Parts: sequence; structure tokens; C-alpha cells
Amino acid sequence: MPRFSKATAANAAAASPTPASASTGIKPATEITTTTLSHGPPLPATFTDSLPLPRVLIFDLDYTLWPFWIDTHCSPPLKALPGGRAAKDRHGESFGFYADVPGILIACREKGVKVAAASRTHAPDLANSLLRMLRVPPGKEDTGAEGGKLAREFFDNLQIYPGNKVQHMTKIQKGLNAEYKDMLFFDDEERNRNVEREKGVCFQLVRDGVTREVIDKGVRRWREARGHSSA
Repeated sequence: MPRFSKATAANAAAASPTPASASTGIKPATEITTTTLSHGPPLPATFTDSLPLPRVLIFDLDYTLWPFWIDTHCSPPLKALPGGRAAKDRHGESFGFYADVPGILIACREKGVKVAAASRTHAPDLANSLLRMLRVPPGKEDTGAEGGKLAREFFDNLQIYPGNKVQHMTKIQKGLNAEYKDMLFFDDEERNRNVEREKGVCFQLVRDGVTREVIDKGVRRWREARGHSSA
């Protein structure tokens, strides 16, 4: 299925003020995120062993939790599509999470891991609006929750505004009363690894959206850095 790569998105955005899909004929990558998950999605492997987990998982948004730049590709207003797995903008383009993200949010909640977002987007209101529209399918604890829960309910702290990721980490650390060494940050930009050098927050680079495998890679890296690499 066609996907929006960052390079394609950047080129399309530079060439035309209209949505990239309209100018290029490429369907939005968000089509891949609208599949309904089965009841009780599989957990990341590191969530089922006997080793410790980070206290807080922190996620960038653009090209980390969802496959687009919300301040470039999305034209307000947004309207939730039936079922809440995606929302459409004023041009009728659909936007939602990468396929594994809802199951990962469920897994974090079930394992007692806090979740935060750290995004330097220039469209914070639009990003927050999308998080309040997208729904996460019911987990095993949600029997009777027909439509699932709003994605916003799975986040314990949101830092969504222009700025740097070190500033975001500082506010998350204070807001959740967590130690930097207990935080694991997923982001698609290598430059944001500076949070590791400056704050001691473990950093995991995301190359093609967050998946269960990426979560496992990050958790194992965090464990190794913290001396938890064996049972």
C-alpha cells in the first residue's frame, strides 16, 4: 500500500500549499492505521518477561505515533470517522495512528507504565484535537467498552508545543514525579538524542513508526543501560 515517506511529504509540501495527497495523487499513509485491532492485541515481548520496565514511556507524535506532520499535512477542522480509528480533515484525507500504536497504549496501561507525549509541533491545538478524536479499541479490561477509549485517556502527560525536547523532558519529569533514569523516549529524529546526554533520559530512534518490535528494542536498551539485562 502506498506510504507517505518524510522525503515525499517534504517535497510535496514545498511544491504546493494544498495537501500532499491532492498534489501527488498518493493516498495518505494513514490508511494503514485504520485497521480494527482484535480483542486483546499481543503485548511487546519485553512486557511479558520477568525484567523491569521503565516507569515512563515518552513518544514524539509526527512520524513516531502517526505517519504524517500534523502541521503540514492536516487541514482543520477535523472530524472523527465512524469507529474512531481515524479522523478526516476538510479535504477528506484520513489521519490516524500507526497500526501497532493502539495495542501499545493498551499494554502500557495494563502494565502500569506511564505514557507521555513530547512534540515540538507548530499545530498543538490540532494535535490535541486528534488525540481527543482517535479511539483505542477495547483491551481485555474493557469488556463492555464498545467503542474503546479516547486516545487522550492513555496519556498521563502531554508536552505539545514548539520548543526543544530537553524542555519537554524537564516538564514531564516534574509533572509525573519521575527520575530521568526511569524514562524512555521514542523519537524519529536523531538530533533529539541530546536528551540522553543532557538529562540521562534513555533514547530510542524510531525509523518507521512505533511498533512492538521498536518498543522491545528501546526497553532492552534501557535495561542494559540500567543494569537490568538479566533476570
